Amino acid sequence: MRTLVAAILLVICVVGLPVDPTIASDAAVLQPRVPSDQLDEARTWKNLLEATPENVEKGKAIFQGKAFCVTCHGRDGRGLGDIPGLVGRLPRNFTDKAWQAARTDGELMWILKNGSPGTDMASFIPLILTEEEAWYVLLYVRSFGQP
Repeated sequence: MRTLVAAILLVICVVGLPVDPTIASDAAVLQPRVPSDQLDEARTWKNLLEATPENVEKGKAIFQGKAFCVTCHGRDGRGLGDIPGLVGRLPRNFTDKAWQAARTDGELMWILKNGSPGTDMASFIPLILTEEEAWYVLLYVRSFGQP
């Protein structure tokens, strides 16, 4: 019986059946990546772009094109999924509702400007993206957390 359960779980992991994103988070994923001495300032940064369908679509085009975010985070925004032992180090799963609620737009902008310490996420502003383009990308990233 254990072998059958293990085989079913393996198939689920390989096939990538949907996982409830509300239970995907753990403490490592929910920890801020912005250094504590810069966190308060980063949290004051606001995305002034409205989340209109047109603006989200612009963000999607940049995410999948110029910024090549899709390379690590995937077209579905799930990153590489949930692999035990690597939590917090894999490309962020943008469908994780708990993570979406825990991070402000300003924190995400800080990461696009500075990279994400402890991960392979590099800085993208100004080498790849303008700040305005980054705000469009963040509108699209936020769309993964919507029902």
